[in-house]
Amino acid sequence: MSWNQFPKVELHLHHEGAAPPAFIRQLAHEKKVDLEGVFNEDGSYAFKDFVHFLSVYEAATSVLKSPEDYARLTTAVLEECAANGVIYAESFISPDFCGGRDVGAWKEYLHAIQEAADQAEAAHGITLKGIVTCIRHFGGEWAKETALCAAETKSDFITGFGMGGDENQFTQGTFKWAFDCAREAGLQLTTHAGEWGGPESIRQALDDLKVERLGHGVQVIEDAALMQRVIDEGVTLEVCPGSNVVLGVYPSIKDHPIKKLRDAGVKVTVSTDDPPFFHTTMTKEYEMLEQAFGWGAEDFTALNMTAIDAAFCDADTKARIKKRLEA
Repeated sequence: MSWNQFPKVELHLHHEGAAPPAFIRQLAHEKKVDLEGVFNEDGSYAFKDFVHFLSVYEAATSVLKSPEDYARLTTAVLEECAANGVIYAESFISPDFCGGRDVGAWKEYLHAIQEAADQAEAAHGITLKGIVTCIRHFGGEWAKETALCAAETKSDFITGFGMGGDENQFTQGTFKWAFDCAREAGLQLTTHAGEWGGPESIRQALDDLKVERLGHGVQVIEDAALMQRVIDEGVTLEVCPGSNVVLGVYPSIKDHPIKKLRDAGVKVTVSTDDPPFFHTTMTKEYEMLEQAFGWGAEDFTALNMTAIDAAFCDADTKARIKKRLEA
């Protein structure tokens, strides 16, 4: 069947990383910014490996300079999400890129993003929530400032705190203060772990940061005891199969452990990560999973129910989204 209009919940989406290449090129043209080396000849994003991806990501998003730019970005991202059947999404948004971790500037960016999100919900029926995200390779001190921005702006829209970036830099525990600050402010917690750092990065995330969800987390498959702990503690994995294959974490979708994890009782969900970078959409993710594992509507509905149960939103929003999933 066609999965395009099948209602979907997405929990792992980087706001800037979801920017369509055409949108970034247009913005660069308007601002007269040279983005040489960022795009392939066909107009797609160009990168060789994960570390190079991070540098291309930051180069591409360097054209996003103002709250207005982020409002336009939000509109473009949510239109693309809605076109692929997403009815609820959570996006990673960083004060590092939105106002340089200055609380006043961050609030201006946030207002623009939320206003665009409200307009997209009215136009396309997609609900967005924001997860404030510190950047791991920027270090622990900057993460503290990011956490303070998050704590100052917790709301119905800003509901979570997390961490992305280069998993090879620092340890999860380096960011304990930032995560404690966010938790005390009432924010729910996630962090990238178990994409590159192995099971130990997951163990650190659970021990030191006490997160409720794991960004990726797929390398938990390599440690049976740790996997049982994840099951026992009800930790949810934000799995991004297409991203993992493009970046070389696994050679193919058939080799991806998402089915084994789900069969073992791990709570797994499906997301796109940075969809235009990885040549994917939520529709394509479903198509790949159907082809690889034979999953159908019942499986994907169950995955979406798991996702909305783990979502960082209020009970009324969860109930509303569940009704749409059931329908």
